[in-house]
Amino acid sequence: MLTAIPCTLMRGGTSKGLYFHVRDLPTDQTQRDRVLLAAMGSPDIRQIDGVGGAHPLTSKVAIIGPSTRDDADVDYLFLQVVVDQAQVSDTQNCGNILAGVGPFAIENGLVPASDTTTSVRIHMVNTGSIAVAHVPTPGGFVEYEGNARIDGVPGTAAAIPIDFLDVAGSSCGSLYPTGSIINHIDGVDVTCIDNGMPVVIIAATDLGKTGTESPEALEADATLKTRVEAIRLACGVLMNLGDVSKKTVPKMTLVSRPQGSGAVSTRTFIPHRVHEAIGVLGAVSVATAVATPGSVAAQIAVMNPLIRGTERRLDIEHPTGFFTVDMDIHIDGALITVRRSALLRTARKLMAGMVYVPASTLI
Repeated sequence: MLTAIPCTLMRGGTSKGLYFHVRDLPTDQTQRDRVLLAAMGSPDIRQIDGVGGAHPLTSKVAIIGPSTRDDADVDYLFLQVVVDQAQVSDTQNCGNILAGVGPFAIENGLVPASDTTTSVRIHMVNTGSIAVAHVPTPGGFVEYEGNARIDGVPGTAAAIPIDFLDVAGSSCGSLYPTGSIINHIDGVDVTCIDNGMPVVIIAATDLGKTGTESPEALEADATLKTRVEAIRLACGVLMNLGDVSKKTVPKMTLVSRPQGSGAVSTRTFIPHRVHEAIGVLGAVSVATAVATPGSVAAQIAVMNPLIRGTERRLDIEHPTGFFTVDMDIHIDGALITVRRSALLRTARKLMAGMVYVPASTLI
């Protein structure tokens, strides 16, 4: 027997996943995870018996409901469903899937729509921080079509600007959780940072790479992957994340000089596949490191950002284009305060209906 569960399949940024109202999933975490694994078709490298896309970027889940906080409209829990393992992880946020949270909340009656733009304050449950998505709602209806283009997504769609208000140190306890801008790990200098996403930044040349390699070429380099993972495991402890062998954070970003007009070029392990682009909050963390004197990223970056007082605009290059990150960051000696980070995303509703899972997953 199969059980039907209401959900919406959406593209959020450069990711894709299932969006659920919290009331439609089991409250018991073990049962919930069984349902999500069955819905996606994990564990299986093809996810052939589910709706997952056989890649971490297309095996994601958003659970959305009324906010448990007075300063937010909705709660958003992000879950990464591992493709080839029976594992569901809540150890990180996802800023791409976040782009679809506002539209979902409006269309499911969680937030009333205005006549032009509806600002949705989102409590990101994974880290306890707040983001504000500005969703176009002409005439009181979510508009998905528009002229905004983001690298990694074909065509154009309606722009959804997102402000991140208090994400610094949200996973690790502080912006630079090791207490240093530079740490020496396994023979290389690294910068460990958490401005919404825990990231370890390494110069590509320190690992024998140019930083221009394709994601496929990096994934095929078994020696590189082994070394990157060894550094990741060591940094996880230093970043207050403990044993990260079964966690999806920290992300590992190789940086090199920009190939275009950006500040820096990136290749990001997420953590065992290489991102075709870079995660939203990963880009925010890298941009913050670029703006911090002495970091691995700052030493490599071509600093030609738009600067107005404490405001900076930085283009973070990735394999399929670049991310533009607007920041308000104040640096006073060793004291670094991130007041605001913002960027632009798009989203599109792909399908709404029922996903069917074996009834046994609910027992």
